[in-house]
Amino acid sequence: MPEGPELHLASLYVNKVCDGVVFTGPVRKSEVSKNPDVPFNCEAYHITAASRGKEVMLTLAPIKRDDPKFRVKTGQADQPMDIVFRFGMSGHFHFSTEDELPKHAHLRFYTKEKPCRVLSFVDTRRFGSWQPNGTWQPGRGPCVMFEYKSFRKNVVLHLSDRAFDRPICEVLLNQKYFNGIGNYLRAEILFRLNIPPFVPARTVLEGLDSDDSSENETTDIRTSVRPKKKGMKGEMSDLLRLCHAVPLEVIDLGGKGYDPEKADYSGFATWLQCYSVDGMKSIQDHSGRTIWFKGDPGPMVPKGSKSPKAKKRAKKEDNHDYTDKKKVARSRPEGTMRTKMVKQETVTKPLKKEKDAWSKEAGSKRKKTQEVSTSQSGKGSAAHRRKSRSAQPAAGSQRRSRRITRQNSK
Repeated sequence: MPEGPELHLASLYVNKVCDGVVFTGPVRKSEVSKNPDVPFNCEAYHITAASRGKEVMLTLAPIKRDDPKFRVKTGQADQPMDIVFRFGMSGHFHFSTEDELPKHAHLRFYTKEKPCRVLSFVDTRRFGSWQPNGTWQPGRGPCVMFEYKSFRKNVVLHLSDRAFDRPICEVLLNQKYFNGIGNYLRAEILFRLNIPPFVPARTVLEGLDSDDSSENETTDIRTSVRPKKKGMKGEMSDLLRLCHAVPLEVIDLGGKGYDPEKADYSGFATWLQCYSVDGMKSIQDHSGRTIWFKGDPGPMVPKGSKSPKAKKRAKKEDNHDYTDKKKVARSRPEGTMRTKMVKQETVTKPLKKEKDAWSKEAGSKRKKTQEVSTSQSGKGSAAHRRKSRSAQPAAGSQRRSRRITRQNSK
């Protein structure tokens, strides 16, 4: 999710690609976007950008002509308009030709040239938003990066607020006090200070001064240490100081993948020390956001949460020698072999029962066929005997009749 450094980099990107470029016509919105229309139509205007915490403001400024007789046409803007953007999960700006317009370009500004180019606000998940004629959101505090003094005073002077009763990892996402801090920044800040994520925020922040005494000194703000606080293990550093310094480190890295012309995460991946790093633990806070950390999570960990486990990546096996695997299989302990034998027996036993049942059925069928055949054969033999018996007396009578005729002839 884009955080304070990414939105500032987005503003720098807009100022770079739009420098000296003239835009024209109406601002067009995609049909699927539920954000408001931008009622701005101008024959010629410039675009500049600025950032504050987790917001970016585009200023559309009409180009005024020196000719006093020139009059703005009806329906054309003659005053600047500010549009405030919040990026959501995947928002960013993209500058390309009209033919190469991204699929999810939901707000588009067209240049006054041929071929035409387009500055577009791209948001794949559509969680981002914009507000025409908008201002910086009043509920957000000063920017942690570029309004450090105001940001620090705003936190220290309001430590009595109930918001600081919550765990420090959850308070760091409160944009009323930490405007610009997001999920990966809070993990990196707490990790560098060895602060458990689920300790009371007030315990971590109480005792800090509203003015940073080492602000103008040459001391590295990442290594300067303050006295140890009660209830905390190890040394306590100035957390507010790192909320200002760590985002600036990300800005120094460059695009971090949000620059559409340079999607390279390698520098950012090497910079990360805790967030989504191998060996670190992760757990969901009370809001359902995942926090990455090392060591003990702290006393205010959510109830019913699973014990955090270290993240490990599965190593790919480059060796494809299957003979070694066979040797390993042979050298397995007897317990595993016995369990396998039991499983095989449980599989083979029902097969034997099925075979026995099948053989019994086949045997019964054979007996039935034999009985039918024997009964049929018995019937046939009895009929043959009857015929033979009925035929025998007839033959004997013929012999007797022949004898009598012979004697008469004599």
